[in-house]
Formats: sequence, C-alpha cells, structure tokens
Amino acid sequence: MQKRNATAAVIGAGDYIGAEIAKKFAAEGFTVFAGRRDGAKLEPLVKEIEAAGGSIVARTLDARKEDEVAAFLNDADKHAPLEVCIFNVGANVNFPILETTDRVFRKVWEMACWAGFLAGREAARLMVPRGGGNIFFTGATASLRGGSGFAAFASAKFGLRAVAQSMARELGPKNIHVAHLIIDSGVDTAWVRERREQLWGKEALNNPDLLMPPASVAASYWQLYQQPRSAWTFELEIRPFGEKW
Repeated sequence: MQKRNATAAVIGAGDYIGAEIAKKFAAEGFTVFAGRRDGAKLEPLVKEIEAAGGSIVARTLDARKEDEVAAFLNDADKHAPLEVCIFNVGANVNFPILETTDRVFRKVWEMACWAGFLAGREAARLMVPRGGGNIFFTGATASLRGGSGFAAFASAKFGLRAVAQSMARELGPKNIHVAHLIIDSGVDTAWVRERREQLWGKEALNNPDLLMPPASVAASYWQLYQQPRSAWTFELEIRPFGEKW
C-alpha cells in the first residue's frame, strides 16, 4: 500500500456502505476520518483497517451539528490535506403520509439534506484555497422520484441533490469535483433484507443480483475519484444488472 499525504473523510460511516467506503480509501493509502453518531460502533472497522495496514481516525459525529462537522473536517485537514469528503448519511424511513409527524419530517430533512449542506460547505472551505478536492454525496432512488410512504425521505433527498448540483456548478471551475451517486437499488444490508422479507417473503432474498453489495458502492466512489477533470461525472446512477428500472 502506497501511503498518501491526504485524508478522506466519511460522514456517515455505518456498518455497510460507509464502512466499505472507508476500507476502500484506506486500502488506497488515504488516512480515513470516519464519523458516525455512535463512535463506539466504529471499533470493528478500526481494527479491520489497521490490521490491513491502513490508517483510520474514528470519531463520534452528529452530522446535523455545525460545530461538530466543522471540527471533524478541520481535524482531518490538519492531519493531512483533505482531498475527499463523502457524505453518506442515510435517514431512509417509510411512513404513510397521515402518520408522518412534524418531528419525523424535520429530522429526516436535517439528517439527509441539511447535514449534507453542512458537510459540503465545510469541505469546500478547506478545499477552495488549495484549488482542488472531491466532495461526493450518496443519493437514492428517492432523489429522483417520491414513492408511497417516502414523503419525508424523498423531499430530503431531492433537496440534497439540489445542493449537490448547485455546488458542482459553483465549485467545478475551482477544480473541485462534486458528484452525486444515485443508488437505484436495495443495498445488501440487514435492514433491507428484513424489510424485503416482510413485504414479499423469504423468496425475495433468493436472487443475489437484486441486492447491491456495499463494496460495489465503494468501488463506484473510487471510480469517481479517479476521473480526470476533463471528463468529470456529476451524477452517477448505479444498480445491479437484475434490477428493473
């Protein structure tokens, strides 16, 4: 592994997608700063990355709090120049519209949209003076269309996509690659498997081509990072070949 004098920040380093992103960038020589609401849950990820020879700094982080996000990214940048910031907070919930409370709607928006704005802005503050960097956002099918029961989630994801578009148009000329990754598929996580089994029965889990491995999402982010600036992608849609769309 060739060590880089650079950091990659993963905001929303959960057990599946976030963890795989962290492992991929650590394997490529970055020092990874990983943040999630319960920092203690990052211990297995830290052990795995360090056992493989990688470097990781794990932090408890509430991505909805401006001071915490700023401190997290500033600490990453002080360790080594912040080259990549990936916002991967989920907030996927499903409630019938009559059961969607004000608290639920507001919290989902704070987690999936407001927090993304904070992450992108604070990363840009560090990258603009250096004239380069990468800011990537995790989107979903709900970024493009609202589904039954997804009023809160879709509105937040629509908003995050708009934030990412605006940032890309503003920061691209400053040599900062802003991209939005739309995961148009169920990702192979315990929550998704449980939900699919409840909705459609165990047979819904028999086809492995309909669930996307988290490592495939991480590979897509790595591909975005490697793109030359003469051919940057803003929006990348990914789905398993067995997914209907």
